[in-house]
Amino acid sequence: MRSVVRITKEFRYEGAHTLIGYDGKCRHIHGHSYLMYVTVIGCPSTDTEHPKNGMILDFKLLKQLVQDTLIDRFDHALVMPENAVLAEELQTAYGNIIQVPFQPTSENMVIYFAEELTKALPTDIQLHSIRLYETVSSYVEWFASDNLPTPCV
Repeated sequence: MRSVVRITKEFRYEGAHTLIGYDGKCRHIHGHSYLMYVTVIGCPSTDTEHPKNGMILDFKLLKQLVQDTLIDRFDHALVMPENAVLAEELQTAYGNIIQVPFQPTSENMVIYFAEELTKALPTDIQLHSIRLYETVSSYVEWFASDNLPTPCV
């Protein structure tokens, strides 16, 4: 029987967002120094002839997948809902405005990140979890096991 293992990679990026209609300070455009841990799960390779024998996924490849799929897009970007006032004007004036079809809370962002990474991973590797720190003391987590089937209706 083959063992199942998890590997985790840490990522950091800077970003800003605004929560339209929110009743607190986060309704204002503000930024965060995000810290994110991405964990994937799989079975280590048993191909003794392959140089990556014993790996489920090369850390370098995991880094590149997350970098290409998320970090390069979201680093130093302003994330706003699609219906945000002035979003188009800000895009024209400053660039790197990401408009999303949801309120860009950390909870919604981590769900979106999970969906995007799941599509990008090799078919034999599964996304296990994402932990996204918005501040040093506040984070949101997404676990694949919590979403099969979804407890939220």
